[in-house]
Amino acid sequence: MTPNTPRYGATQPENAPRRMFGALKYPNYRIFITGQFVSLIGTWLQGIAQSWLVYRLTGSAALLGLVGFYGSLPVLLVAPVGGLVGDRWPRRQTLMVTQASAAALALLLGILTLTGKVTPTHIMVIAALGGVVSAFDIPIRQSFFVELAGREDITSAIAINSSAVNGARIIGPAVGGVLVAMLGEGWCFVLNAASFLAVLTSLAIMRVPVRASSGTYAAPIKSILTGFRYVAGSKSIRVLLGQLGLVSLLGVPYGILMPIFADRILHGGPRGLGLLMGSVGVGALIGALRLAMRGSTRGLSIWVAGTAAGFGFFLVLFSYSGSFWLSAALLTLVGFCFMTVMVGTNTLVQTICPDHLRSRVMSVYTMMFVGMSPFGALLAGYGADRFGAPVAVGAGGFLCLLVSYVFARYLPVMRASAHEEISAHNTQQVDLLVR
Repeated sequence: MTPNTPRYGATQPENAPRRMFGALKYPNYRIFITGQFVSLIGTWLQGIAQSWLVYRLTGSAALLGLVGFYGSLPVLLVAPVGGLVGDRWPRRQTLMVTQASAAALALLLGILTLTGKVTPTHIMVIAALGGVVSAFDIPIRQSFFVELAGREDITSAIAINSSAVNGARIIGPAVGGVLVAMLGEGWCFVLNAASFLAVLTSLAIMRVPVRASSGTYAAPIKSILTGFRYVAGSKSIRVLLGQLGLVSLLGVPYGILMPIFADRILHGGPRGLGLLMGSVGVGALIGALRLAMRGSTRGLSIWVAGTAAGFGFFLVLFSYSGSFWLSAALLTLVGFCFMTVMVGTNTLVQTICPDHLRSRVMSVYTMMFVGMSPFGALLAGYGADRFGAPVAVGAGGFLCLLVSYVFARYLPVMRASAHEEISAHNTQQVDLLVR
C-alpha cells in the first residue's frame, strides 16, 4: 500500500475542521462546487414546481408516481453506458454536454408551461429525457471528484458536495414554494435553465490534467461487463450497494407523495410543500457536514447500518403524524439518516474500488441509488391511491427497518472483505487494457 493511499479504517491526525474542508484546498474543486451549488438551487426549485404542476393538473398520486418512474427508469437502463463513457473520455467535457442538455430540457418545460400547452404526457417525456441525461451525468460527476481533489481527500470531496446539494435543497424548495404560489411553475423551470450557466462556466474555466490512456480498449459490452463482474465479485461493495438499492426502492419514494401530505393531510399548500422538503434538506445538510468532519472510514459502515434503521423508523413515525411542524421535524431526521446512508455508501465504495473502474462502479451505485426508485415510485403512487399515502410511506419505512437488520448481520464479512480488496488493489499491477 502506498503512503498516499487512504486505508479502510485508518485514522488521520488532522483536526476536524481541516478534515472537513480538506477538498477545498484544490482550486478546481472550489470552482466546481461553487458553480454546482448555484445550479443545484435551480434543480430543487424545478423539483418542487414539477411535483406541484403534476398534482395541479391531475390530482393523482398514481400520476406523481408515474412521472417519478419515467424520470428514473432511464438511469437503471443507461447508467452502465454512462460509466463506460466516464472511464474512457474526459469527464470535464462530458459533464459540459450533460449539463447543457439538462438546461435545454428545463427551458423546454418552462416554455410549454408558460404558453399553457403543457400536459402530463409532456412532463413524462421530458422527465424520461432528463433521466437519460442523469444516467451519464451522475456516475461521471461522482468519479470526477477524484480528479479534482485526489483520493486522500475523497471523503471530504463527497461530503462537501452532498452539503452543497442539501444546502441547495433547503433554499430551492423554500423559494420554489413561494415562487410557485406567486408566479406559477413555468418561471421556476426557466430559472432552473438559467442556473446551469453557473456550473457550465465553472467547468469551462477550470484546468484539469488529461488522464493517461492505455490506447487500447476492449469492446464496449465487454468493458461494461467488466464493471459488473467486479461489483459482483466484491463482497463488500455488493453488500453496500444491495442495502442502498433496497432502501431506495422501498423508502426513498416517500418524496413523490409530499404534495399529497402537504395539501390533503397537513393543509400547507405549495408553501407547505416547500417547507417540508426544505426540512429534509436541513437534516441532510447536517448529516453531510457530520460526515465531512470524519478523518477516516473507521466505523463508517456501522453508521451506515444504524442510520438505515433510523431512516425507516422516522418514516414510520412521519406516516402517523397529523401535525405540520411535527412532520417537518421528523423529515429533518429522515433527511439526516438517508444522507448518512447515501454519502457513507458512496465514500466506502470509492475507497474500495480501483481507479480504472471507478466510473463503471459508480454507474452501478447510480443504478442502485436512482435506478431502483422508479419501481418504488410506482409502488408508492399506486399504494397511495389504493390505501392512502400514510399507509404507503409507513409500509416502506417498516421494510427499510428489516433491510437494515439484514445488512447489520453482514457487517463483519463486509468489513473484512473491504480490507482485503483495498490491499489487493494497491499492491498488484492493474491491467489497464481491460477497460
